[in-house]
Amino acid sequence: MTELAKKRPEFRNINAFKDLPTYRLPAPGWVSILHRISGVLMFVLLPFIIWMFDASVSSEISSAKFRHFFNDGAVGVIAKLVALALIWAYLHHFIAGLRHVWMDVSHKAVSKEWGGTSAKVTLVSSLVLTFLLALKLFGVY
Repeated sequence: MTELAKKRPEFRNINAFKDLPTYRLPAPGWVSILHRISGVLMFVLLPFIIWMFDASVSSEISSAKFRHFFNDGAVGVIAKLVALALIWAYLHHFIAGLRHVWMDVSHKAVSKEWGGTSAKVTLVSSLVLTFLLALKLFGVY
């Protein structure tokens, strides 16, 4: 009888340096992690957002200084990259939030297949929209 008994599963601790790089996270997992990262990024950069808004609408002089800041060589490129990070964070957070709301509202949207498909749509759409706005931000069109 003991020979026919099923072997019990063996649980072990993982080695973060050896096991985690080989783990393949599915698309919904990436969306979930990036949703949290984008929320934290928007929160941390909130003073920059407030400064941008204040500088752009206070007066004509502050608006001119604001435009000059974003067009001032290396400092302007860094400011544009920070603004681009904020654009991506907002777009990803918004689209992923809509995805989560749709999953809460729709009972059909709670399948494994739909979760994978909607996660891929979320990732691609946020990156495509960010790319298009990056082209506008850096003056391509």
